[in-house]
Amino acid sequence: MERTIARFTLDGVNDADVTVYPFATEDGLGLELTRFLRAESDDVVLLVHGLTSASDVFMMPEHRNLTSHLLDEGYTDVWALDFRMSGRYPYDTEAHRFTMDDIALYDFPAALKVLRRQIGGRRIHVIAHCLGSVSFTMSLFAGAVDDIASLTCNSVSLTPRVPRFSKLKLSLGPAFLEYVVGLPHIDPRFGRAPFLTRGWMVSKAVSLFHNECGEPACHLQSFQWGAGRPAMYEHENLLPVTHRRVADICGASGLHYYRHVRRMVEAGNAVKYDPKNTGHASLPDDYLENAGDVETPLLLLAPERNRVFTDSNIVFHRILEKAAPGRHELAALPGYGHLDPLIGKNAHVDVFPRIVDFLKRHSG
Repeated sequence: MERTIARFTLDGVNDADVTVYPFATEDGLGLELTRFLRAESDDVVLLVHGLTSASDVFMMPEHRNLTSHLLDEGYTDVWALDFRMSGRYPYDTEAHRFTMDDIALYDFPAALKVLRRQIGGRRIHVIAHCLGSVSFTMSLFAGAVDDIASLTCNSVSLTPRVPRFSKLKLSLGPAFLEYVVGLPHIDPRFGRAPFLTRGWMVSKAVSLFHNECGEPACHLQSFQWGAGRPAMYEHENLLPVTHRRVADICGASGLHYYRHVRRMVEAGNAVKYDPKNTGHASLPDDYLENAGDVETPLLLLAPERNRVFTDSNIVFHRILEKAAPGRHELAALPGYGHLDPLIGKNAHVDVFPRIVDFLKRHSG
């Protein structure tokens, strides 16, 4: 594929000083925070990506991205985290056994320690997507992180709900791909793998069921996430260049996280993957057990055409309303799917202003 936009580019954010802060987690992984600074601000924003993606979803140059939008709206100190799910690292293509408990316990506390060292006691607002949203909310509700001024969650949070076909994939898919096909991960770039290799055959098999477009990477994105043609977004919400480079925006993914999602779907809400794991003893078995005690206000974005996590945030808001009436907000996003609220060509008109409005109401 001939690239018109460089992979892992920072060109989408202009007029900001960019600084990268490498750091390590207690369990031994090297991660990074990237700071986009125009001016010191009392309100700092931290952006958290989801599984298969990276901080790139917040700084795409082909459209008005969320980082630039926040900077222009007066949030002049924006940070983007690449945690262990990031497509910028090799970790997700290794045969790992990481869970979202690891992320909640190790990644976010370490990242916020670095962030606090730079900004002191200023307010921190977090905007999170997909399993980044699930795992950050787990960390917050478990008390592993605190002092968060607001949290915005796109698509899903502590009550993952998926379509029926996705339940089948969650039950059978990881074991089938690991032990039968012999692949420790799934990659939307499989379509460009050598002829008759396992990855190439997986891509061809998936594309047989997707005639909605001619992009094999898009088909594999739908296979990785959700149930639909396509599953991840609405085609009409994307620029053509974005559709062509979906494999750069959302890359390869390890399979074990899907097992944790399955546990949560079966339980009805976020739960610990292995209650017997003594390394996670400080985390609750059920992350909703103290929901009423969490004072951080949440904005739950609920895309109308969410074919990945369906009505997850609607259900979660209903639970939060019973635990803490009036503290949290729900925002429906008509015409949007799972990912296009971040990467859509008109997200700066339809979605970003709703986030900024929420931030302003919880800023100084």
